[in-house]
Amino acid sequence: MINGNTDIIAHIGYPTHTFKSPMIYNPYFESAGINAVVVPMGCKPEHYRAFLKSVFTLENIRGALITMPHKVTTVGLLDEVTATVRVAGACNAVKRLADGRLVGDMFDGAGFVRGVQRKGFDLSGKRVLVVGTGGVGCAIAASLAGAGIAAISLFDVNTAGCEALAQRLQTHYPQIDVRTGSNDPVDHDLVVNATPMGMNEGDPLPMDVSRLSADTFVGEVVMKAETTAFLAAAQARGCLTQVGTDMLYEQIPAYLEYFGLPTTTAEVLRSGARLSY
Repeated sequence: MINGNTDIIAHIGYPTHTFKSPMIYNPYFESAGINAVVVPMGCKPEHYRAFLKSVFTLENIRGALITMPHKVTTVGLLDEVTATVRVAGACNAVKRLADGRLVGDMFDGAGFVRGVQRKGFDLSGKRVLVVGTGGVGCAIAASLAGAGIAAISLFDVNTAGCEALAQRLQTHYPQIDVRTGSNDPVDHDLVVNATPMGMNEGDPLPMDVSRLSADTFVGEVVMKAETTAFLAAAQARGCLTQVGTDMLYEQIPAYLEYFGLPTTTAEVLRSGARLSY
Protein backbone atom coordinates (compact mmCIF):
# COMPACT_ATOMS: atom_id res chain seq x y z
CA MET A 1 0.00 0.00 0.00
CA ILE A 2 1.35 3.41 -0.96
CA ASN A 3 1.47 5.82 1.97
CA GLY A 4 3.61 8.60 3.39
CA ASN A 5 6.34 6.07 4.21
CA THR A 6 6.56 4.76 0.65
CA ASP A 7 9.93 5.48 -0.93
CA ILE A 8 9.45 7.68 -3.97
CA ILE A 9 11.74 7.68 -6.98
CA ALA A 10 10.84 10.70 -9.10
CA HIS A 11 11.28 10.26 -12.84
CA ILE A 12 11.62 13.79 -14.15
CA GLY A 13 11.37 14.66 -17.82
CA TYR A 14 9.60 16.97 -20.24
CA PRO A 15 5.80 16.90 -19.85
CA THR A 16 5.30 15.16 -23.21
CA HIS A 17 7.99 12.53 -22.51
CA THR A 18 6.84 8.90 -22.61
CA PHE A 19 7.86 7.42 -19.25
CA LYS A 20 8.64 3.71 -19.58
CA SER A 21 10.38 3.30 -16.23
CA PRO A 22 7.25 2.93 -14.04
CA MET A 23 6.20 -0.04 -16.17
CA ILE A 24 9.50 -1.77 -15.34
CA TYR A 25 10.31 -0.66 -11.80
CA ASN A 26 6.83 -0.72 -10.27
CA PRO A 27 5.93 -4.31 -11.28
CA TYR A 28 9.25 -5.39 -9.74
CA PHE A 29 8.61 -3.46 -6.52
CA GLU A 30 5.14 -5.00 -6.28
CA SER A 31 6.29 -8.57 -6.91
CA ALA A 32 9.23 -8.24 -4.48
CA GLY A 33 7.16 -6.59 -1.73
CA ILE A 34 9.25 -3.40 -1.78
CA ASN A 35 7.48 -0.32 -0.44
CA ALA A 36 8.64 1.98 -3.24
CA VAL A 37 7.20 3.54 -6.39
CA VAL A 38 8.49 5.37 -9.44
CA VAL A 39 6.39 8.47 -10.15
CA PRO A 40 6.57 10.26 -13.54
CA MET A 41 6.92 14.03 -13.16
CA GLY A 42 6.72 16.34 -16.17
CA CYS A 43 8.68 19.58 -15.89
CA LYS A 44 9.46 22.28 -18.45
CA PRO A 45 13.10 23.43 -18.66
CA GLU A 46 12.37 26.91 -17.32
CA HIS A 47 11.01 25.43 -14.07
CA TYR A 48 13.47 22.57 -13.67
CA ARG A 49 16.12 24.15 -11.43
CA ALA A 50 13.62 25.10 -8.73
CA PHE A 51 11.62 21.90 -9.20
CA LEU A 52 14.58 19.56 -8.65
CA LYS A 53 15.42 21.28 -5.35
CA SER A 54 11.79 21.12 -4.23
CA VAL A 55 11.51 17.39 -4.97
CA PHE A 56 14.30 16.70 -2.51
CA THR A 57 12.45 18.47 0.30
CA LEU A 58 10.09 15.48 0.41
CA GLU A 59 10.64 13.30 3.47
CA ASN A 60 10.15 10.05 1.57
CA ILE A 61 12.13 10.86 -1.58
CA ARG A 62 14.66 8.10 -2.31
CA GLY A 63 16.09 9.59 -5.48
CA ALA A 64 15.35 10.95 -8.92
CA LEU A 65 15.76 9.53 -12.41
CA ILE A 66 16.45 12.33 -14.86
CA THR A 67 15.66 12.18 -18.55
CA MET A 68 15.85 14.61 -21.44
CA PRO A 69 15.95 17.53 -21.70
CA HIS A 70 17.26 17.89 -18.14
CA LYS A 71 20.31 15.59 -18.03
CA VAL A 72 22.85 18.25 -19.00
CA THR A 73 21.37 20.97 -16.80
CA THR A 74 21.44 18.65 -13.77
CA VAL A 75 25.25 18.51 -13.74
CA GLY A 76 25.50 22.13 -12.61
CA LEU A 77 22.79 21.86 -9.96
CA LEU A 78 24.45 19.28 -7.70
CA ASP A 79 26.97 19.42 -4.89
CA GLU A 80 28.98 16.48 -6.18
CA VAL A 81 29.13 14.35 -9.33
CA THR A 82 31.22 11.38 -10.47
CA ALA A 83 33.92 11.27 -13.12
CA THR A 84 31.41 9.40 -15.29
CA VAL A 85 29.10 12.42 -15.16
CA ARG A 86 31.95 14.80 -15.99
CA VAL A 87 33.02 12.77 -19.01
CA ALA A 88 29.46 12.18 -20.23
CA GLY A 89 28.53 15.81 -19.63
CA ALA A 90 25.18 14.69 -18.28
CA CYS A 91 23.58 13.17 -15.18
CA ASN A 92 20.54 10.88 -14.94
CA ALA A 93 20.43 9.85 -11.26
CA VAL A 94 20.31 12.11 -8.20
CA LYS A 95 20.12 11.29 -4.51
CA ARG A 96 20.33 13.22 -1.24
CA LEU A 97 23.00 12.31 1.30
CA ALA A 98 22.44 12.34 5.05
CA ASP A 99 24.07 15.77 5.28
CA GLY A 100 21.61 17.18 2.73
CA ARG A 101 23.99 17.36 -0.21
CA LEU A 102 22.66 16.39 -3.63
CA VAL A 103 24.93 14.06 -5.58
CA GLY A 104 24.59 12.55 -9.02
CA ASP A 105 25.79 9.78 -11.30
CA MET A 106 25.19 8.59 -14.86
CA PHE A 107 23.93 5.08 -15.62
CA ASP A 108 23.06 5.05 -19.33
CA GLY A 109 26.53 3.73 -20.13
CA ALA A 110 26.61 1.50 -17.06
CA GLY A 111 23.74 -0.51 -18.50
CA PHE A 112 25.69 -1.15 -21.68
CA VAL A 113 28.87 -2.08 -19.78
CA ARG A 114 27.06 -4.38 -17.34
CA GLY A 115 25.41 -6.18 -20.21
CA VAL A 116 28.72 -6.77 -21.98
CA GLN A 117 30.38 -7.97 -18.78
CA ARG A 118 27.53 -10.32 -17.88
CA LYS A 119 28.00 -11.95 -21.28
CA GLY A 120 31.53 -12.83 -20.20
CA PHE A 121 33.44 -10.12 -22.06
CA ASP A 122 36.29 -8.74 -19.94
CA LEU A 123 36.83 -5.07 -20.80
CA SER A 124 40.19 -4.73 -19.03
CA GLY A 125 42.88 -3.66 -21.48
CA LYS A 126 40.57 -3.81 -24.49
CA ARG A 127 40.48 -1.54 -27.55
CA VAL A 128 37.04 -0.06 -28.20
CA LEU A 129 35.34 1.82 -31.05
CA VAL A 130 32.28 3.97 -30.31
CA VAL A 131 30.46 5.36 -33.34
CA GLY A 132 28.19 8.22 -32.29
CA THR A 133 29.17 10.69 -29.59
CA GLY A 134 25.81 12.22 -28.77
CA GLY A 135 24.25 11.74 -25.34
CA VAL A 136 24.20 7.95 -25.25
CA GLY A 137 27.59 7.64 -26.95
CA CYS A 138 29.19 9.96 -24.39
CA ALA A 139 27.65 7.96 -21.54
CA ILE A 140 28.85 4.64 -22.95
CA ALA A 141 32.35 6.00 -23.55
CA ALA A 142 32.49 7.32 -19.99
CA SER A 143 31.47 3.97 -18.47
CA LEU A 144 33.83 2.03 -20.71
CA ALA A 145 36.67 4.26 -19.57
CA GLY A 146 35.78 3.52 -15.96
CA ALA A 147 35.80 -0.21 -16.70
CA GLY A 148 39.52 -0.26 -17.46
CA ILE A 149 39.79 -0.26 -21.25
CA ALA A 150 43.20 0.51 -22.78
CA ALA A 151 42.14 2.48 -25.84
CA ILE A 152 39.06 4.07 -27.37
CA SER A 153 38.37 5.35 -30.86
CA LEU A 154 35.54 7.85 -31.30
CA PHE A 155 33.69 8.78 -34.47
CA ASP A 156 30.83 11.14 -35.23
CA VAL A 157 29.82 13.37 -38.11
CA ASN A 158 29.68 16.12 -35.48
CA THR A 159 33.45 16.45 -35.21
CA ALA A 160 33.32 19.24 -32.61
CA GLY A 161 31.27 17.14 -30.19
CA CYS A 162 33.49 14.13 -30.84
CA GLU A 163 36.67 16.07 -30.13
CA ALA A 164 35.14 17.57 -26.97
CA LEU A 165 34.37 14.08 -25.64
CA ALA A 166 37.90 12.97 -26.48
CA GLN A 167 39.30 15.87 -24.48
CA ARG A 168 37.14 15.05 -21.45
CA LEU A 169 38.26 11.44 -21.59
CA GLN A 170 41.91 12.43 -21.77
CA THR A 171 41.45 14.79 -18.82
CA HIS A 172 39.84 12.23 -16.52
CA TYR A 173 41.50 9.05 -17.85
CA PRO A 174 44.97 10.09 -19.07
CA GLN A 175 46.13 6.46 -19.15
CA ILE A 176 43.70 5.62 -21.99
CA ASP A 177 44.76 6.02 -25.63
CA VAL A 178 42.02 8.20 -27.16
CA ARG A 179 41.69 8.64 -30.92
CA THR A 180 39.13 10.28 -33.22
CA GLY A 181 38.28 10.53 -36.90
CA SER A 182 37.72 6.93 -38.04
CA ASN A 183 34.90 4.40 -37.82
CA ASP A 184 37.04 1.52 -39.09
CA PRO A 185 36.43 -1.46 -36.75
CA VAL A 186 39.71 -3.21 -37.61
CA ASP A 187 41.89 -3.97 -34.55
CA HIS A 188 39.11 -3.24 -32.04
CA ASP A 189 37.91 -5.80 -29.51
CA LEU A 190 34.53 -4.11 -29.01
CA VAL A 191 32.58 -1.87 -31.37
CA VAL A 192 29.45 0.06 -30.47
CA ASN A 193 26.79 1.69 -32.60
CA ALA A 194 25.67 4.65 -30.51
CA THR A 195 23.88 6.36 -33.41
CA PRO A 196 20.19 6.20 -34.45
CA MET A 197 21.21 4.26 -37.58
CA GLY A 198 19.06 1.16 -37.68
CA MET A 199 15.86 2.68 -36.37
CA ASN A 200 14.42 2.69 -39.88
CA GLU A 201 14.56 0.05 -42.58
CA GLY A 202 17.14 0.90 -45.20
CA ASP A 203 19.32 3.00 -42.90
CA PRO A 204 23.03 2.95 -43.79
CA LEU A 205 25.19 0.88 -41.46
CA PRO A 206 27.34 2.80 -38.94
CA MET A 207 30.55 1.15 -40.16
CA ASP A 208 31.87 -1.22 -42.81
CA VAL A 209 30.90 -4.62 -41.40
CA SER A 210 33.15 -6.40 -43.89
CA ARG A 211 36.00 -5.06 -41.75
CA LEU A 212 34.72 -6.82 -38.61
CA SER A 213 36.58 -9.89 -37.41
CA ALA A 214 34.70 -12.80 -35.88
CA ASP A 215 36.24 -12.25 -32.44
CA THR A 216 34.97 -8.66 -32.17
CA PHE A 217 32.11 -8.07 -29.73
CA VAL A 218 29.45 -5.82 -31.28
CA GLY A 219 26.97 -3.71 -29.32
CA GLU A 220 23.92 -1.74 -30.36
CA VAL A 221 21.86 1.04 -28.73
CA VAL A 222 18.88 1.10 -31.12
CA MET A 223 15.86 -0.44 -29.38
CA LYS A 224 13.21 -0.23 -32.11
CA ALA A 225 14.19 -3.65 -33.43
CA GLU A 226 15.64 -6.49 -31.36
CA THR A 227 18.09 -7.44 -34.09
CA THR A 228 18.96 -4.44 -36.25
CA ALA A 229 20.49 -4.76 -39.71
CA PHE A 230 23.83 -3.87 -38.14
CA LEU A 231 23.61 -6.66 -35.56
CA ALA A 232 22.41 -9.15 -38.17
CA ALA A 233 25.39 -8.29 -40.36
CA ALA A 234 27.76 -8.64 -37.39
CA GLN A 235 26.25 -11.99 -36.44
CA ALA A 236 26.73 -13.18 -40.03
CA ARG A 237 30.43 -12.39 -39.56
CA GLY A 238 30.44 -14.64 -36.47
CA CYS A 239 30.51 -11.83 -33.89
CA LEU A 240 28.97 -12.00 -30.44
CA THR A 241 26.42 -9.21 -30.08
CA GLN A 242 24.37 -7.22 -27.57
CA VAL A 243 20.94 -5.83 -28.42
CA GLY A 244 19.88 -2.29 -27.56
CA THR A 245 17.26 -3.20 -24.96
CA ASP A 246 19.90 -4.95 -22.85
CA MET A 247 21.30 -1.52 -22.02
CA LEU A 248 17.92 -0.44 -20.62
CA TYR A 249 17.31 -3.47 -18.41
CA GLU A 250 20.92 -3.85 -17.25
CA GLN A 251 21.12 -0.28 -15.93
CA ILE A 252 18.13 -0.65 -13.60
CA PRO A 253 19.92 -2.90 -11.06
CA ALA A 254 22.65 -0.23 -10.95
CA TYR A 255 20.04 2.42 -10.17
CA LEU A 256 18.52 0.27 -7.43
CA GLU A 257 21.92 -0.22 -5.81
CA TYR A 258 22.63 3.51 -6.07
CA PHE A 259 19.37 4.36 -4.31
CA GLY A 260 19.93 1.71 -1.63
CA LEU A 261 17.00 -0.47 -2.68
CA PRO A 262 16.97 -4.27 -3.05
CA THR A 263 18.43 -5.08 -6.42
CA THR A 264 17.57 -7.75 -8.98
CA THR A 265 18.59 -9.02 -12.41
CA ALA A 266 17.78 -7.90 -15.93
CA GLU A 267 15.98 -11.22 -16.50
CA VAL A 268 13.60 -10.64 -13.58
CA LEU A 269 12.89 -7.11 -14.78
CA ARG A 270 12.19 -8.28 -18.34
CA SER A 271 9.83 -10.99 -17.16
CA GLY A 272 7.72 -8.56 -15.14
CA ALA A 273 7.82 -5.48 -17.36
CA ARG A 274 4.51 -4.17 -18.65
CA LEU A 275 5.62 -2.44 -21.79
CA SER A 276 6.15 -3.10 -25.47
CA TYR A 277 8.37 -1.55 -28.12
